[in-house]
Amino acid sequence: MNSSLDSFITKATAVGTQVEYCASRDSALDLIVRLLDKEAISDAPNGYAVWAESPMLTAADKVRLAAVIPGLKFDVTRELAAQAKVGISQMDWALADTGTVVQAADAVDKRLVSTLPMLHIAFVSKQALLPDLPSLLDRIHPDQAAYFAFITGPSRTADIERVLTIGVHGPERFIVIMVDDLEVAA
Repeated sequence: MNSSLDSFITKATAVGTQVEYCASRDSALDLIVRLLDKEAISDAPNGYAVWAESPMLTAADKVRLAAVIPGLKFDVTRELAAQAKVGISQMDWALADTGTVVQAADAVDKRLVSTLPMLHIAFVSKQALLPDLPSLLDRIHPDQAAYFAFITGPSRTADIERVLTIGVHGPERFIVIMVDDLEVAA
């Protein structure tokens, strides 16, 4: 691996993110099948998995995955996302110095799958790994997207007595899959 990837993994893990590394898009798809099987995804409310539109997937991938995983939905609605156990999305960048993933999330389906289910699985290309926020800001412009999501670990909040609670305002679990040969989304 390399120092930027090692730094990303260290920082992301420190805030409760599970980080997986896959050498290819196909191995990443195999991993997602295993993860969804482990989560017992089913075609029942509170058992769905919803996958936001992604350049990672072909139409053939969607057909194959839907046949293998009952309960996997690609037409994301607010209602389905609210009743989903897992949300899956492709991120546009990753920041090594904070373990953060970033997404140009103008599309509502991207926001729904990353905020409503209790587990969010995010794919990101290793080529989209940047050293820090200034590097990202050099690449994006306000006219490219109206909404950027920065995600660093599972949702967390604390009350005035500093009692930390995970998953109150979003996913309680967060998995990032760094993919070596994945086409950069942005």
